[in-house]
Amino acid sequence: MSLYDRHVLPYLIDFACGMGAVMKARSQIVPLARGRVLEIGIGSGLNLSFYDPQRVEVIVGVDPSADMQRLARERAARCQVPVEMIALELGQIQAEDASFDDIVCTFTLCTIPDALAALREMRRVLKAGGRLLFCEHGLAPDLPVVRWQKRLTPLWKPLAGGCHLDRDIPALIEAGGFHIRQLDTGYLKGPRPMTHVYRGWAD
Repeated sequence: MSLYDRHVLPYLIDFACGMGAVMKARSQIVPLARGRVLEIGIGSGLNLSFYDPQRVEVIVGVDPSADMQRLARERAARCQVPVEMIALELGQIQAEDASFDDIVCTFTLCTIPDALAALREMRRVLKAGGRLLFCEHGLAPDLPVVRWQKRLTPLWKPLAGGCHLDRDIPALIEAGGFHIRQLDTGYLKGPRPMTHVYRGWAD
């Protein structure tokens, strides 16, 4: 791991993913979570302030970055809901089948190398009747923007922790074994290749 990846990137991601429009998008999906919740890519813990302590028993976070986990633990100390961290080993979530009521995944699928395998793991650990609550940026609906996403992604990935600008989020979620029940889409404020967002839930 380079010095950039270890000492600079976590703080850049925390800053970019904590900007106003992004935080507003998070605030529109995270409070829906209930019960025992798994957060995929908990990162620096930016979602923690949005969980409803009247609805959520515990938040279990997964993130492969030790440096991001350290930032998350600092925010977890101020969270009104108990927060635990579990390991991610060889792409497998270290949890029993059907052990979570809801799963939260925000601005994370873009960076997972094998997003389809990750979604299948989420399907495995989600209880029957549970929901995947998601808010992800990805492939835009406008061809000129898509062209820029395709051009920029190879340059963007090494600078942004492996982030793909052009992933078809709904198609990935469906291929991972989920059925999307609610989906809202639109651009956030900012450069369009980076800001087309899909928000909703699937079961």
